[in-house]
Amino acid sequence: MKEILDVRNMTKTFRLSKKQQQLSSSKSPVKIAADNVSFKSYEGEVYGLLGPNGAGKTTTMRMIATLINPDSGDATVDGFSAVKQPKEIRRRIGFLTNELKLDQYFTPNYLIRFFGELHGMSKDMIEKRREELFSTFGVDKFAEVKVGNLSQGMKQKISLAVSIIHDPTIVIFDEPTNGLDVVTSKIVTDFLVDLKNQGKSIILSSHIFSLLEGMCDRVGIIINGKLVANDTIGNLAGDCTLESKFFQIYEETTKEAV
Repeated sequence: MKEILDVRNMTKTFRLSKKQQQLSSSKSPVKIAADNVSFKSYEGEVYGLLGPNGAGKTTTMRMIATLINPDSGDATVDGFSAVKQPKEIRRRIGFLTNELKLDQYFTPNYLIRFFGELHGMSKDMIEKRREELFSTFGVDKFAEVKVGNLSQGMKQKISLAVSIIHDPTIVIFDEPTNGLDVVTSKIVTDFLVDLKNQGKSIILSSHIFSLLEGMCDRVGIIINGKLVANDTIGNLAGDCTLESKFFQIYEETTKEAV
């Protein structure tokens, strides 16, 4: 398989305010959000990031997506460096996070064309992709409805369409089904399978063990900023479920840290 993503020793620290220290019961003014994280992802593969809240999953994804710079380390997408060539990376990735806030006063039609133009796409290509994505996600009937008047599930589908309007090589999804009803979740997961079959590399963060088990070829477990496990689902879980294996690793890792 062709290597698409290579994350090498990425580290990121943040300074904590006194209030943040109190809330996190930390005596240190510095939090290591990602600590020497390294993994690879390949063409046609779904790689899952699993860990508790605050473990470093989103920070790692943001560094790959060039939204924040690592203190050290780097990631390459198709051979381009996130640190040295961020514009090339942005041309090749789609990044969907729950923190993507669509303007409530714009319509899906306006947003999809706006983001397509940001990626330098021609009007014909934007229209072709708009038709494909809106048909897939059932957005057609709502194309001229203001985002503020749409359901949460429809907003999530529009966010997904906006994130991949430029047909990226690698797609990064942070909790893509969070807060969605079962029908919308199924539409999103079916689309992820379709992207995989197209040869896309998918990085997926989720707390839903069944989703990761059903979707992912390999999984990395992040705890306290460290990637403590990185293997195929079969090798990692063995004879037990991914959920039980995760909690076993979590208990062992947190005990060692005490």
